[in-house]
Amino acid sequence: MFSFKELLSAVALALLVVAVESSTDGELNRNYDMSLSQLITLYSTPVFKAERMKRPLEGTSFVLGPISHSGVRVTLGDGSQWLIHKGDNYGISSQTVVTSADNMSSDWTVVQTVDFQGTKKVLDFVRDGGSEYSLIFDNCHLAAQRMMNP
Repeated sequence: MFSFKELLSAVALALLVVAVESSTDGELNRNYDMSLSQLITLYSTPVFKAERMKRPLEGTSFVLGPISHSGVRVTLGDGSQWLIHKGDNYGISSQTVVTSADNMSSDWTVVQTVDFQGTKKVLDFVRDGGSEYSLIFDNCHLAAQRMMNP
């Protein structure tokens, strides 16, 4: 099923992140309702479809290149969808966070779609997003592009 190394990575990342965060139209709310076992299960789950998405920055009504916010919405085998995105002060120990896609506003639009057929797990997307944030060198756009690589 999962190798010991994958399971250990999921546990370590879950402990590092501590919580899955929810966001609604830019307002970040910490969601501490997931148990460690639920986080491990989520992070170990294969991703079947990933959609790189953009939305306007808070306070604007347009998307113009880097004057926007990017993230990746993943679809799991059970049909559930999760947004994985990065931002300054989004997380506790990692600036790449996972939130239920139910919290996404209608301002998000799909930029790219990739069928991963379960070859990557949620953990891989979070890891590809990176734990540190830098407006110039490691922002949401760069993280979303990395996440979409096979």
